[in-house]
Amino acid sequence: MAKGYWVSAYPAVSDPERLAAYAELAGPAVRAGGGRLLSLDGRVVAHEAGITQRVVLIEFDSFELAVAAYESEAYQEALVALSGSVERDFRIIEGID
Repeated sequence: MAKGYWVSAYPAVSDPERLAAYAELAGPAVRAGGGRLLSLDGRVVAHEAGITQRVVLIEFDSFELAVAAYESEAYQEALVALSGSVERDFRIIEGID
């Protein structure tokens, strides 16, 4: 079964305090859904478009678990805390077996 991944890129953060409040709620929600944080604000060498922005990568044992974690009540509450504080490109992608 192919793994699932959350990939989030943050071109802009307008309210770091709200982002921190989101992280406090999102972390437990992600772990409860089986997610494992693989990357968070690590070093970046940018090529092509040359964008160096906050990127978060989370791995799940399957694509379906990744979708279910996003749709969970706990994660939806975290999204309320995040609302209006960032510009974010969020994707759930299926890995390759």
